[in-house]
Amino acid sequence: MLIDKVMNTKLKILYTIPNFDTAGSGKVLYDLAKSLNPEKFEISIACKNNKGLFFKEVEALDLPIYFIDPTVPLRPYYKLATRISRFKNFVKENNFDIVHSWHWSSDWTEVLGTRWGGAKFVYTKKAMTWGNIHWKIRSYLSDFIITVNEEMKNYFLYKKNQKLIPFGIDLKYYNPELFLKSKQENYFNIITVAHLVPVKNVEVIIKALHILKNPMLHLDILGDSQTEYGALLKKKVKELKLEDQISFLGKHKDIRPFISQSDLYIISSKKEGMPIALVEAMTMEVPVLGSNISGIKFVLKDFQKLLFESSNAYDLSKKIEIFLRQSEEERKTIGKELRNYCRSYFSLDNFIQEHEELYLKLVEKN
Repeated sequence: MLIDKVMNTKLKILYTIPNFDTAGSGKVLYDLAKSLNPEKFEISIACKNNKGLFFKEVEALDLPIYFIDPTVPLRPYYKLATRISRFKNFVKENNFDIVHSWHWSSDWTEVLGTRWGGAKFVYTKKAMTWGNIHWKIRSYLSDFIITVNEEMKNYFLYKKNQKLIPFGIDLKYYNPELFLKSKQENYFNIITVAHLVPVKNVEVIIKALHILKNPMLHLDILGDSQTEYGALLKKKVKELKLEDQISFLGKHKDIRPFISQSDLYIISSKKEGMPIALVEAMTMEVPVLGSNISGIKFVLKDFQKLLFESSNAYDLSKKIEIFLRQSEEERKTIGKELRNYCRSYFSLDNFIQEHEELYLKLVEKN
């Protein structure tokens, strides 16, 4: 019967995400919801709140948005079914065919609510966290798992219903030709974009600048610095007397103008699934450096020389020096190579097509 439904009516997809304020994956979900074929799919979004500047962009899609938390506390277990019933009833009443979760956590109450509500459950594994029993329960109960880098498949050795679908990016939006670069003579501008939490390891970039002792180097840090970690970074900058070389620019909805004025983008994280901000910088034809960890080395697998040893400020400082010695034309050549690479491997069109085919096959299996 569901085959008839696929042929004659739209599939109802619900995307769930905690918020659109703290992770780059919110922009990926936005592009997916915006780009799916409206003749085949009817899209809704569920999140906990409307925080963040980017939420207005999501609202402008004019899709149904529900403020509901699909997850509930596990304990006490004897009342778990009762707590899950709210989301279960929500799924059932709205006749969703598929719930696609973009939640970062190991919660498995969402998948129970989805399946009890009569829908298929898909989740995108965004981060490299793994190991506890709850991730395994969530994965076992899921109808399908989408991974975003090659190493993640090792988490699901016995799960046939999984596939690597790297994030796609809109090259028309992330286009360096949209921005006129105003170069400051003799200054070398570095940028990093991050949700400022300890795992982003931004202090290693600060230490590298301290090692280099080059007053012509300038670092812009984009991200909400009004956090405990942001305060620690500001303290470190003051201790190292780098206030004139490092600027905290806060959080911005559109990072393109800042990246376009930079000579080098650095991502220094200790853990990443697939860092979308890194790909955004690459598509803007800006040379990049990244710590040699799973998600970053997946994105830069054909550019090994652009990786540095994680948390090693001395190694990073040597890599920065290489770019400092290069001419502007040499850096432009690297930037163009990076953009072309993204066009081949992180295409938004391929990303959308892979999801459309997955959703249709998933429902047809019934």
